[in-house]
This record gives sequence, C-alpha cells and structure tokens, in this order.
Amino acid sequence: MPDKRSDTALLIIDVINDLEFPGGEHVLPWARRMVERLGPFADQMREAQVPVIYVNDNFDHWRSHFGDLYKHCTRKGARGRDVARALKPKPEDYFILKPKHSAFFATSLVPLLEHLGTKKLLMAGIATNLCVFFSAHDAHMHEYKITVLSDCCAAESDTDHDIALEQLERFLHVRVCRADEVRIGSSARRQRSARKTPPSHK
Repeated sequence: MPDKRSDTALLIIDVINDLEFPGGEHVLPWARRMVERLGPFADQMREAQVPVIYVNDNFDHWRSHFGDLYKHCTRKGARGRDVARALKPKPEDYFILKPKHSAFFATSLVPLLEHLGTKKLLMAGIATNLCVFFSAHDAHMHEYKITVLSDCCAAESDTDHDIALEQLERFLHVRVCRADEVRIGSSARRQRSARKTPPSHK
C-alpha cells in the first residue's frame, strides 16, 4: 500500500511502555485517563487518513524490533500492560524506535515526515514534561508547526504536566489544546488528494 501524503501527522510518544521506572506508579492513573481520549482520537485521525506515527523508547533493547518491545511492555505483571494493549498500533501506522528522550534524536523521523510531506505535528504521549517536552523542542528546531494535546499526555503529577505545557506555550509558541478542539483543515485533504504527485521538500 503506498504511503498517503498529508501535511499533518499525529506523533504518539512512548505509550508502549511498561511504566516500570521510578515514578511510574504515579504516571499510571494519568495514563489510564489518557487512553480514554487518545485511543478514539487516533482512530479519528486514521479515518481522516492522517498518518499516525508511534515513536517509542527502545528500553536499551538494541536488538529488538516492535514485536519484541510490545511483548516486553505487555508481559504479565507489567505496570503499563493495559495502557500499552489499549494503544497498540494498527497495521497502517508507523513505528520508530528511539534511543533517547526526543523523538527526533538519532531516529528516522525527519526523513519519514519529509516523505509524507508533513509540516504540522499533533503530539501526545508519555511523559508530558520529558519525552513529549524534548520532542516538541526538537520539532520546533526543525520548524514544524506543533500542537500538543493536553488531554492525550500523561505525567507524574498535574504540576509536572501543567508546567511543561506552559513552557511550551510561552517560549516555543506551541498550540496546546484538547483533542476535541482539533480540526483537520482543507490543506491536509488537498495533500491527500494529490498524493500521487512527486513529494515536495522544505
């Protein structure tokens, strides 16, 4: 199946996660609430033919692929098992493993976004003040237009969550909104209708 071009993409960061880290027990209640909003929103984006891109930590499993990672995070007894299972990528989604906090550092994300013709990023995931925050900073450096979905992110506390979003709004001029406030514009539809044309470049 050929890749569909779209000026908008949804980045879902570190939700395939066992949450077995210090503080993970505090993230879990937030993550469960996040699932209730992010799951349906991702389905809406798929229906609108907006690419859904999972960018996930490799947990230092350098020889792993997605199947291994998913199995690791959904193993019996893993704190984040139910969250990972609820947000499992669909066959049409993209999946990129990352070695550090940012979705952009040492990954193939930028070439993928260029291939898709993407200029606008919707961002969600775990944790608001860490991997989502660092990814948004790098997206800003690459001059993408960024929206962070406040109700589709999770952190250890409301304070961590709110401060991170405030910093992104104040210094990077990131748009912060709820998932139900997102509207996919006509430019994305035009890109999809013209997906057989040669890809444009920055």
